[in-house]
Formats: sequence, C-alpha cells, structure tokens
Amino acid sequence: MIGFEYYNPAKIVFGEGSEKSLAKLLKDNKVTSLLLVYSGDFIKTLGIYDVIKDAVDELGIGFSESGEVVPNPSIELVRKLVAQGKKDNVDFVLAVGGGSSIDTAKAIALGIPYDGDVWDFFDKGIIPETVLSVGVIATTASSGSETSNCAILSYGEWKKGFEDDRIIPKFAIMNPRYTANLPSYQTNVGIADVLSHLLERYFSDEKNSDTTDYLIEGAIRALLVNADRLIEDPGNINARAEIQWLASVSHNNFLDAGRRADWGSHRIEHELSAQYNLTHGEGMAVVFTAWAKYMAGIKPWRLALLASRVYGKDPYDYDEHSRALLLSSELEAFFKKLGLKTHLTELGITDKDFEVMANRATQGGEVGHYVPLNAQKIIDILNIAL
Repeated sequence: MIGFEYYNPAKIVFGEGSEKSLAKLLKDNKVTSLLLVYSGDFIKTLGIYDVIKDAVDELGIGFSESGEVVPNPSIELVRKLVAQGKKDNVDFVLAVGGGSSIDTAKAIALGIPYDGDVWDFFDKGIIPETVLSVGVIATTASSGSETSNCAILSYGEWKKGFEDDRIIPKFAIMNPRYTANLPSYQTNVGIADVLSHLLERYFSDEKNSDTTDYLIEGAIRALLVNADRLIEDPGNINARAEIQWLASVSHNNFLDAGRRADWGSHRIEHELSAQYNLTHGEGMAVVFTAWAKYMAGIKPWRLALLASRVYGKDPYDYDEHSRALLLSSELEAFFKKLGLKTHLTELGITDKDFEVMANRATQGGEVGHYVPLNAQKIIDILNIAL
C-alpha cells in the first residue's frame, strides 16, 4: 500500500426532496451572482428551474443562465460563458445535469478569474491563482464529476483533462428521481461509465492494497446487481439511488487511496470520442473489452484476480491468462446486456485514424500505469476493438 493524501470537501445532499436545500446552500456559500449552466429544457420539465429561480429570488442573487451545453463539451461555449460571467460579475457557477454540464461549469469557474484563455489550463497545465465556486444538481448517474477534482474539455480533435482540488464542487444535490426520466440508453451508458471508473482504479500494479481492492470489488458487485434490477424494472428508484451514489463513490478519489490507478483506457477513449464524437460510456464499453483482451496476453494477474473475486472464475479451473480472457468476455456480455456496442465496426469506425489518434494520445509520453502504453500498443488495442 503506497502513501496517499485524500481530500474531498464536497457536501452531498442525497435523496428525494434534496433540492429543497438549495437556498440554504447558496446562502452558506455567500453567493451574490450565479451563472446556471445546463442542457435543454429538461430542468423545467423536472421542476428544477423553478427551485433555482425561487432560491435566487429569495436571496436576491444576480442570475444568468445558459442551456447550450452539449455532450463532449467544447471550449467555444466555455469561452462564451466566461465572457458573460465576467460581464455579470459572477461569483458562483451552478451546473444542472451530468458530466458535460458539470465539466463546463468547472471550466467556466477556472476561466472567469483568469486573464488569459481558459484552454491554457487544459493544454499548458497552468495552475490557477483563483477559482470560482461550483455547485451541482445532478440529474444523471454516470460521470461522478459532481464530487471529482477533474474536468474534461474538447477543442477540435483534442480532448484534455484538468485536475485541481479547487474545482471540486462545494455541494452536490442528488435526487435519484431526477434520473428516472432518462432514456434507457442514457441510463445505460451512465452505468458503463461508472463501471469504467471502478475498473480504472482496480487495475493498479500495487499488490498490497487489500482495503481498496475489496471496496472496489464490492462496488462493482453492487453496480452489477442494481443494473440488473434496473433492466428488469426501469422505475426501480432504489436501484437508481444505488447507482447514482456509486457514480460518486467511483470517482471522488476515495478508492485511489493506497494505489495508483491506470487511466490508459480513458486516454484511448478520449481520442475516440474526440475523433468521432462517441458517447463516453459506450466508448468505454468498446475500449475496456479490447483492453482486457490485450492485457490478458501480457499482464493478466489483476484481471484474473477480479475474474475470480467478482465473477467466480475458480483459479483451480482456469490459469491467470484464461481468467483474464474470461473477464473480457464477462465485461462484453454486461455491456451488451445494457444494449451498448462493444466493437468499433458496430459504430462505423475503421482503422483509418488509428495512428493519428495513438500519436495524439501519446504526444506527452506513454499513457496508463498498469502497463504504460506507447502509440503502437494503443494501435494494437484499437485493432482488437475492431
């Protein structure tokens, strides 16, 4: 078990009616001018917009909004809203929705106090002097961005992340009923996203990490069980609550304690979604199925361990390599049960851009920690993914 620092100050208000705490949370954070970011009209249908307007009106908070967020959020909208936020003297950004809205809000919170271009943080790794506070009302169970210190932003064919503890939201309101109206595809790509965050953390080369090993294994088991319940009954609010909480648990960095997560698969998927505008969760379904097959041949031990402990593959019946391959099969079967694609050809993608994406992913060096991946290894994994 390696040494670690853990810090996460996000306040979680979870459960039905949790949105009623918004006015108090805004007051506690001394908000004077709020920028609301979301996507489309769903927040009005769900009644969230009225809750927000009532809170800001009650507290006399300045209010501006944008409902223009799209999946795989881009720098162009962020730049526009940074300019708007500067003009309106915004001191707090509230995101409603999932990862795209939250990451947009985080980027805006970086950009408003900054004199340069907000892309500098993502491209040049500039450390911000000041960051505005962010709050979240989560309406999906997927990215875990509501309690994470990371934001992902796209600029053309580039998709990059930025990490800083100061962009961890001050609060996250999580009412599982808000997820009940999601289309099944959106629910299921969210589940795949949650699983991908758990898998990235599990695939560590640290051999002495029993506590987080068992925590992650338990979280994966809970996700699989509740995904099945939700497939059987999409209206099962208890299953939705479990999955929404798992989304946060999987990505609030608590499960990183004592280990070094991999993240190689995410770097590959970021290239795919930047190049082809894939939905992230479905992209992760494709990549992890292939990544596991590739790793079975060169470093199977962690995959074999998970196959035994979660999927019941007995080491007396199967060697490490066989169990690792069985894990890939189990993952693929689960993703297919969710109705997701698991091969690039199903998404109309050929090998035409593999070299371009692999070179772009490794521009700053090898990616991933379980087995560091150079450009050729990424191409090999993408070929398996076909």
